[in-house]
Amino acid sequence: MTQHRNTSLPVLDTMAEILQLKQERQAVILAHNYQIPEIQDLADFVGDSLGLSQEAAKTDAEVIVFGGVHFMAETAAILCPDKKVLIPDLKAGCSLAATITAEQLRQWKAEYPDAVVVSYVNTSAEVKAESDYCCTSSNAEKVIRAIPEDKEILFLPDLFLGSYLQKVTGRKMHLWMGECHVHAGIRPEHIRTMRQEHPQAEFLIHPECGCISSFMYYLADHAIPAQRTHIFSTGGMVNHARQSPAKAFIVATEVGLLHRMRKDSPQKQFIPANPEAVCQYMKMITLENLLHSLREMVYEVTIPEPIARRARRAIERMLELA
Repeated sequence: MTQHRNTSLPVLDTMAEILQLKQERQAVILAHNYQIPEIQDLADFVGDSLGLSQEAAKTDAEVIVFGGVHFMAETAAILCPDKKVLIPDLKAGCSLAATITAEQLRQWKAEYPDAVVVSYVNTSAEVKAESDYCCTSSNAEKVIRAIPEDKEILFLPDLFLGSYLQKVTGRKMHLWMGECHVHAGIRPEHIRTMRQEHPQAEFLIHPECGCISSFMYYLADHAIPAQRTHIFSTGGMVNHARQSPAKAFIVATEVGLLHRMRKDSPQKQFIPANPEAVCQYMKMITLENLLHSLREMVYEVTIPEPIARRARRAIERMLELA
């Protein structure tokens, strides 16, 4: 059942002014799937981290306004050094990216000097500069499989995604003990409750979820029906729901994705595995601060060239394996 929102006139006025300024500034607005509905509705492109990186790399716009968190804007700035990249709130960080610093990574690399470093895209530019590959949840498996089997792998910073990759690829990896505070909060008890309440629904889970390890055990033990269970990035969830004949889906990721899924497939039902799975950092981007960012052309995200050059190598390898 489609959920309708009451949109006040001031909100419509703000959105209209944003669209007018976007045209005047020759800007493009990119929004992550976890952004508030109004930001998604006025964006030129809404997608997951990989899709946003691809769009940033190919845009002809002079200005990129990023509806997302800081590491995403950094990635755009690295890929588009000739563009002005703005983020409406500089405090829009990421709990997962904050779990590792470049210095910590350098110390970890010193323990395994011959290892290949694979950094999830949810990392700072400085960490990317210390990495051999970046990946997103969309192409992480492909990146791991592209590394020669005789090479050790350091995977960071998401423990749950790393554990999932070990399972599906059979590769032994050294894992950093980081987690996303939102996905870590989606626990097995949430899944059990929702599956009992909606037994006919397909189950879509993000590989960052805190229950992914136990979930994969249940899947292998046939405690969960594999034919109605799928592990996807946010973009993969949207595509699967569009194509699937199922009428209902339990979605285990940040709840912002459900707005896009409901718009994309309005005849279907989308149920959050945990309705409280909300990223406080993603929600820092509002219509008001996006409008201010475009009006005043603030706040620009810039990366020192030595760091950008090294980080670009890892990001481009990620895009080559998309």
